[in-house]
Amino acid sequence: MKQFALILCKTKVHPFLLFPLFIICTLSTEARAAAKPNVIVIYADDLGYGDLACFGHPTIKTPHLDQMAAEGMKFTQFYSAAPVCTPSRAALLTGRYPIRSGMCSDKRRVLFPDSGGGLQASEVTLAEALKETGYKTACVGKWHLGHLPQFLPTSHGFDSYFGIPYSNDMDRVAERKLGRKIFLKPKVEYWNVPLMRNQEVIERPADQTTITKRYTKEAIKFIKGNQKQPFYLYLAHSMPHVPLFRSKAIEDTSRRGLYGDVIEEIDWSVGQILQTLKDQGLDQNTIVWFSSDNGPWLIFNEQGGSAGLLREGKGSTWEGGMREPTLAWWPGHIPSGSVTHELGSTMDIFTTSIQLAGGKVPSDRVVDGVDLSSVLLGTGESPRKEMAFYRGTKLMAFRKGPWKAHFITKPAYGREPFKEHHPPVLYHLEHDPSEKYDVAKANPEVIKSIKAAAEKHQQSIKPVPSQLEIPIKK
Repeated sequence: MKQFALILCKTKVHPFLLFPLFIICTLSTEARAAAKPNVIVIYADDLGYGDLACFGHPTIKTPHLDQMAAEGMKFTQFYSAAPVCTPSRAALLTGRYPIRSGMCSDKRRVLFPDSGGGLQASEVTLAEALKETGYKTACVGKWHLGHLPQFLPTSHGFDSYFGIPYSNDMDRVAERKLGRKIFLKPKVEYWNVPLMRNQEVIERPADQTTITKRYTKEAIKFIKGNQKQPFYLYLAHSMPHVPLFRSKAIEDTSRRGLYGDVIEEIDWSVGQILQTLKDQGLDQNTIVWFSSDNGPWLIFNEQGGSAGLLREGKGSTWEGGMREPTLAWWPGHIPSGSVTHELGSTMDIFTTSIQLAGGKVPSDRVVDGVDLSSVLLGTGESPRKEMAFYRGTKLMAFRKGPWKAHFITKPAYGREPFKEHHPPVLYHLEHDPSEKYDVAKANPEVIKSIKAAAEKHQQSIKPVPSQLEIPIKK
């Protein structure tokens, strides 16, 4: 339409004679809208529900994420499938609770450099599902689903990989006697984390002061180089997982200090991605998701983030550990400035993306993700009505509708034992998102209903070996 209007203004030809051109322009627009959408998932590491300005932080500036929310949709009740890195990432990429894939454990909560396991070839990732429908795929950033060759992104449907294979605080080489002091004034040389391209280590230790910028540059290069077919980009930032690093240009610019600098550089990165899509004319055919793998790492005090009004943080199955600040952006499709209180999960990105691409959701296994298209397009409610909360292999809590029952509780970290509750403690999350007021005594029928739903869910679980407990062969 813009092309037609421009031609009309610059020519003296009667508009009626330009009608065929109008039809061509219109058909071109409709064809682009009907094309398979590009999919970009931007995933932060340890970002808290209250860490963005558009989610209420008073001093961290996130103008690009705020604009993304203003032009797209903000989810207020969106969950990760686990409260720590490895299992949550497995769930995002497979659309399945990690207990189904063996990507969780009660002994080791995540994969480490001495782990011999990883995401199995039998799992179907979003990259693999989208490749079947003609998508080009790239993974940029932190992987943490196995660092051995058979587990890396290029073995799971991604055409290319650029990033670190596990968390940025692993491969520590700093003296142990320094303890946590190394996080107060972190130096790149305190860790020996590798930076990889595909299956090759290209830098060790990775220069983490420039890593957010380099991830962004790599992502933009992929976008610009893949416009002839649909593409899927998984951009998984290493930050704000400790140790915290940011580039020289952004040092000491945030009122929130080092942590604020890190978040504001991620916000800059998001702005660069969205602007590139607009500049390349890809914005109306690209859906961009922004979320986090789990809540803030509160035990690191000022080096950790904020869960806002939610209880606890990373490592726990309280709301602060698994409810994530989530945005979806798709100009011309998602109503701008929309806020939804419908339930959603990172697992739903898997199913929704495949459906939008015209692909096939695997039918030979249980897929826990649901299609959120109706929510995104403003045409209906979310099919998700329930959410299970796992810590390792233990089902700690279960949400049904607005109600959440905790069967077992335990602080995120520390030696305090697991505490079983008979009856479960119960919270109405839409009245009490901070989980302060146990209303179990007044709602026995609600507890009965949640127990039945949780039992039905558990009946669908088939035991598989834990990949997190396999030692590396020496």
